[in-house]
Amino acid sequence: MIGELPNVEAGMEFSTRRLAHDAGVHRPLQAGICGTKKKGAESIVVSGGYKDDEDYGDVIVYTGHGGQDDRGNQVSNQTLDDTGNAALVTSCLEGLPVRVVRGAHDGSDYAPEEGYRYDGLYRVASYGSKLGLDGFLIWQFRMEAYEDTPTPPTRQQEAIADPGMLPVDEGADQPPAGNEQPGRVTSTVQRIVRSSAVKRTVKEWHDNRCQVCDLRIELLGGSYSEGAHIRALGSPHNGPDTTGNVLCLCPNCHVMFDAGAIVLKDDLTVVRAGQEVGPLRTHPKHAIDLDCVKAHRERWRS
Repeated sequence: MIGELPNVEAGMEFSTRRLAHDAGVHRPLQAGICGTKKKGAESIVVSGGYKDDEDYGDVIVYTGHGGQDDRGNQVSNQTLDDTGNAALVTSCLEGLPVRVVRGAHDGSDYAPEEGYRYDGLYRVASYGSKLGLDGFLIWQFRMEAYEDTPTPPTRQQEAIADPGMLPVDEGADQPPAGNEQPGRVTSTVQRIVRSSAVKRTVKEWHDNRCQVCDLRIELLGGSYSEGAHIRALGSPHNGPDTTGNVLCLCPNCHVMFDAGAIVLKDDLTVVRAGQEVGPLRTHPKHAIDLDCVKAHRERWRS
């Protein structure tokens, strides 16, 4: 399951990996990355297993999987063919949230003193390769906390018995203890998962190739495109979140479509800057909702 889990909140602690597994927060009992290239990464564990990791709380530079010996030394290059690494690439390209679990270790001030702690949802903002400390190629993923994800406490903060006794200048910027907003978090996650499933289906049908200009953006580890709602979701447009209301576009065409510089006629002819440029490329499984096409066109009619 991608995203937040019911009845599991950031800050929840688990004394063992087995308990984290049982709660569904991180299902593998050993692997640090849970996921596949096709579906993306469900979760990761940050527990000091890779010496190149960097943990800044709201930002984690997470080292990918592979190439280690039993003593934790890097003895060969990592690749994006590794299932876990490929899963994180997909999460980056598709904008999917990843659950982050921190395990106790001495390499991070944000690690719990013992056991494991679920620290909420992070996005994979970017990824790249470099020579690691052991001299082999490693892949690293920059993980950034979502806005609603609370900053994890440092060990020093955890050791303070009564946060209310902190001097004003030290405690004013600290998040209030027990700040929970399950309704808002659940709503946000449902939006992410719902739209991702629909958009990913459309992008899969079109193999990440833009339906307007036919561009397919090739990146290390995969290709990239964007799912664009024809009729916008939410008030006042109230478009449906269905495959018929989504196009597979490149970033440029997406911007132009959202701004009305590209519209579609009822026969799916593409009109760009007032000029007909040809038919929209279609797919047998992708039935475009013509009511949404009309609503989008009329929204931008001068």
